[in-house]
Amino acid sequence: MQGIQMDLISEHKLAEMAPIEKVKFIIGEVKKGKILVLEKGLSPSEEASLIEMTMTMIDPDGFSGIEMESYPAENSSSIFEKIFKKKRPRTRLTLIGPANHLKTLRKDKNLISALVSSSNNQ
Repeated sequence: MQGIQMDLISEHKLAEMAPIEKVKFIIGEVKKGKILVLEKGLSPSEEASLIEMTMTMIDPDGFSGIEMESYPAENSSSIFEKIFKKKRPRTRLTLIGPANHLKTLRKDKNLISALVSSSNNQ
């Protein structure tokens, strides 16, 4: 069977990894042509590291880079955060894949619409 492999990555699996491990894991899987759906998105610093590392690896005849979309972060509002006035943005589901196979069509706070192509030409 021919097609694109899509892996759904649990929050638990990513929580076990250090930030640089996450970035290397994601790039390695995307370079294999996989589309990744992360149950819990990356932190802003992890996203920045992912983009930075990806940019150094782009090769016109090989790796085309990544396409990445996340739902906008929401502020969590637990009782403890309300009491102590601390709010941390919670990251949400993130979709990551090879730029030559994944194209975002539409994104809003509750929907990410993407086109996944098995060909290298979009």
